[in-house]
Parts: sequence; C-alpha cells; structure tokens
Amino acid sequence: MRREPILATRRLRISLALALTTGTPAPVQAETIQVTIEKLGFSPANIEARVGDTIMWVNKDVFAHTATEKNGWEVMLPPKKSASLTLQKAESVDYFCRFHPNMKGHVTVVSP
Repeated sequence: MRREPILATRRLRISLALALTTGTPAPVQAETIQVTIEKLGFSPANIEARVGDTIMWVNKDVFAHTATEKNGWEVMLPPKKSASLTLQKAESVDYFCRFHPNMKGHVTVVSP
C-alpha cells in the first residue's frame, strides 16, 4: 500500500519532465484588466484582452453607470462599487454607459 503514493509521485515527476523537455507550452494565465470610471469616462477607454480574461470596472463616481455592449452583455455599476465580466469569445466590440451614452469604450478580445 505504501508503493501507490511513491509510484504516483514518480509518474507525476516523469510527466512534468516530459512536458518540460518536449517544448509543450505552458498554459496562458487569465488576467484581470481594470477599467476605472471617473468623471463620466472609462479609463482606459480602449483595451485588448484574451478569451478567459476578466474586465473589472471600478466606478469612482457618485452615480450609477453601466458597461453595455449593444447586442450582448451589460454590467451594472453602482456608485463607488466595482463589477466584472469574464470574456468568453474572441470579438471586437464597442460598449457604452446606458445612463450616459457619451461614455464609450472599446474592447478587442483575441484567442489565447
């Protein structure tokens, strides 16, 4: 019974060694990209991200905003709060605040 953990450990070490020596690429880690909302603007207004990344909007204004994509997602942002969205597909979209349509942003999502 003691041999099971030892064998499993050896197999894991061999698998890791093979992955390292065969040039298997390391998985890409998802990132969180922060967009600040302040004085009726998104900053940065244009961002580039990968599928699986998360955009976190931080609303520093004293009134509510949204991050709204016309034919897709909408993120509600209460005053002095934050909210996020994990990007699911490669696309290039414009978004805006439904309450303040002059607030505009753009996100380009690429495959990892």
